[in-house]
Amino acid sequence: MIGLFGGTFDPIHFGHLRPALDVMEFLSLDALRFIPANRPPLRDEPVVTSRQRIEMVKLAISKQPGFVLDTLELDRHGPSYTVDTLRLLREKLGGKIPLVLILGSDAFAKLPQWHAWEKLMELAHIAVMMRPDAALDESDFPDGWLAGRLTDSVSKFNRKPAGRIIAVPVTQLAISATDIRKRITASRSIRYLTPAPVCDYIEEYGLYQ
Repeated sequence: MIGLFGGTFDPIHFGHLRPALDVMEFLSLDALRFIPANRPPLRDEPVVTSRQRIEMVKLAISKQPGFVLDTLELDRHGPSYTVDTLRLLREKLGGKIPLVLILGSDAFAKLPQWHAWEKLMELAHIAVMMRPDAALDESDFPDGWLAGRLTDSVSKFNRKPAGRIIAVPVTQLAISATDIRKRITASRSIRYLTPAPVCDYIEEYGLYQ
């Protein structure tokens, strides 16, 4: 079972890394792919270059077994539609291996705004990163859509290659890339918000100044 974690990672930080590790352990994933977006349709364009974001992700995940960089979205042009990414992965990996799209609860609530969002469940499962005391809100979706796909059984989740949704309790850290960039602009330290090698890279190349 392979996890897929997309984002601008501008820059990557512990608010991405710790929840991702929680999901990998909870679902016993064989690997978790970090997929930097090229042009996210519902977010601002990344501030630094694709190459710089790739290098920061490499530095951040290099010591964690199972964490892998995937540049699929950066290797193709145009908006980074998740449904297209999943289709390309299915072409590469085949239709039998379970793929798990990993989303934060806020992103999941906006899923009906995504391009061809109804097709996602044909291509992958979805794991929603949640606070331990939180629950998914069915009102964000058409009647019965969530209930018909939701499971709390990891074993059932793993039996099929796609089509299920599971809520995963994670360690949520109040860290954002926006705040990190603001701190850099204000000449404030970002130590302990992102891994030390990422901090060093940002300082060495004067990113976000």
